[in-house]
Amino acid sequence: MKTNIYNCTIIELSKHHSDRKGNISVVENDKTVPFEVKRVYYLYDIPGGEERGAHAHKELSQLIIAASGSFDVVLDDGTIKRTFILNRPYQGLYVVPGMWRELKNFSSGSVCCVLASRPYEKEDYIRDYKEFLQYKKV
Repeated sequence: MKTNIYNCTIIELSKHHSDRKGNISVVENDKTVPFEVKRVYYLYDIPGGEERGAHAHKELSQLIIAASGSFDVVLDDGTIKRTFILNRPYQGLYVVPGMWRELKNFSSGSVCCVLASRPYEKEDYIRDYKEFLQYKKV
């Protein structure tokens, strides 16, 4: 599957609110996101200046949400890099397979929630950038 940076986009999540009771956003399989969610995980207590990610996936799709606080997601398709600033819990970044990703600039107390299309599979990861470029045949 040939993918590029333009296949990745911000998805608006439904936002239901009440002035007295706060907000709720809902994510539903194959409705809100264009895949069935098979795994959910979250990152938190990330020290200032630290980075996460620095890998790509061959088959995995993700929806990355700043559940609290903010952080940057730098996506790279081997040719073009694009930075997305995530800072709204009712928006998620849809990341298609074949994108190198780096998460940076975490604010204090930020929580990154990730919905994934597949369970953890070690063989799906590309952790070396040169190997990633070879995989993309750039």
